[in-house]
Amino acid sequence: MVAGKRKPMVLLAAAIMLLLSTALAGCSNGGNAPEQKNAEANETSAEKVVTLSWPRDIGPMNPHVYNPSQLIGQSMIFEPLVDYEEGGKLEPALAESWTISEDGKEYTFKIREGVKFSDGSAFNATIVKKNFDAIMKNVDNHSWLGFIALLEKTEAVDEYTFKMNLKEAYYPTIQELSVVRPVRFLGEAGFPDDGDTSKGVKASIGTGPWMLSDYKTDEYATFTRNPNYWGEQPKVDKIVIKIIPDGDTRVLAFEKGELDLIYGEGIISLDAYKQLEASGEYETKLSEPVATRQLILNTANAALADLNVRLALQAGFNKQAMVDGVTSGFEEKADNLLSTNLPYTNITVTPIPYDIEKAKSYLDEAGWKLPEGKTVREKDGKPLELELIYEKAEQIQKPMAETLQAEWAAIGIKLNITGLDLTEQIKRFRANDFDLNFFSNYGSPYDPHSFIQITAEKGFGIAEALAKLPMKAQLDQQIHDALGSTDEKKREELYGSILTTLQEQAAIVPISYVKKMVVANKKLGGVEFPANRDANAFSSLQINE
Repeated sequence: MVAGKRKPMVLLAAAIMLLLSTALAGCSNGGNAPEQKNAEANETSAEKVVTLSWPRDIGPMNPHVYNPSQLIGQSMIFEPLVDYEEGGKLEPALAESWTISEDGKEYTFKIREGVKFSDGSAFNATIVKKNFDAIMKNVDNHSWLGFIALLEKTEAVDEYTFKMNLKEAYYPTIQELSVVRPVRFLGEAGFPDDGDTSKGVKASIGTGPWMLSDYKTDEYATFTRNPNYWGEQPKVDKIVIKIIPDGDTRVLAFEKGELDLIYGEGIISLDAYKQLEASGEYETKLSEPVATRQLILNTANAALADLNVRLALQAGFNKQAMVDGVTSGFEEKADNLLSTNLPYTNITVTPIPYDIEKAKSYLDEAGWKLPEGKTVREKDGKPLELELIYEKAEQIQKPMAETLQAEWAAIGIKLNITGLDLTEQIKRFRANDFDLNFFSNYGSPYDPHSFIQITAEKGFGIAEALAKLPMKAQLDQQIHDALGSTDEKKREELYGSILTTLQEQAAIVPISYVKKMVVANKKLGGVEFPANRDANAFSSLQINE
């Protein structure tokens, strides 16, 4: 049984960035009030506006879908039943309390009374069920969340009591209810006539502190305070997110005063961050690690199905030098697939050291020889040529891809690198249409359970990429047993075995630990990093006079 008192303020999380039609210089109360010739006689309350940027369109703000809807905006508008707080503590949000049956299959939630959607309609158990029904119409899209695949029945018991039953016990259920999507709640007027939100919504009506008030595709989005918000109101009036795909352009806009805040992961190059920090003109800070930057090697490729080739790729590049060079030392080299501050992840790992000669010997053993006079290894007349796809708007993936291309050329591997829009990158990943791809685990509140879940669950890219591992069936069974176990000791043993096997098989390469960054106008206060990696990060923002 879990119950508690929710913090009055919605904590921060994902980054936000959209634009304001009129350029805003600085963040000092916006620029909408008329110039005052006599401040005492004509005192006007100026609108408080904070302007950020984001590299891509924020999407239609549908709480039940993924890309192109962006977490940064979804987390501002839509709220969960449960909040994930510091230290992994789960706190009441739209649910005031909950109980779990002894067999771990039945969950009963007391819905918070007095909550309204932004259009003034009531939030209650009936609308909670309607949202669950919409999500479950497309269960295959959401099965990466383990409890979704196990959900058997939902029921609005009365106006403020909601119950759900699982087919079998699944220990991370409450934690998964705190994630930003898809289990957040749309108001009745936002639903399409057929109730299938996967096809779109009529309006982005939520219970959160913000409303989407103005939006132009690929240009900007403006969020204003929700007048019906049940919690503490944000301290600023508007959040404007400009869509600026290029990192250098984003930095220039910030330096010109067109942006008040840079917030997020990979949002600008770390060289640019370092220069802004060194100027002394801005507030800058980095978060603790929020995820592990990884490289997925697709075993559907015959060459990558060979463990020796996978080991050669790891031994064949200087990870420490690449991380230091590309991230200016801000990210830390990762040897573990998951950082050890997450539960069940403190396993013994033997890092694969940088050793070009060892990398070459792995390739020789695998039968990939370097013909005289050639620079690319061959086997049965076929060259060892691979493609690495990366997100072209992300400021770290491209230089890392270029580094790998150069380093692997030295051991006789031709690496072609292809920059893609995020939507296309994800599409190819899920279609198993790639050789190598950058990825990062989900971080809190998703891991470690979501990470192991998607190594077993098809449809998201990783399970398919690992399909040719010789022990894949055994690994999948261990994952199923770990997620359903009510025995803490057994669960810990299973996690240890699963993560050790994934490390040893080298089809997922840990590169570095990802951090969020902030660069802010010094007049801007309340910039924090939320415990939930993707949570709303802007309700505590304030403008200091």
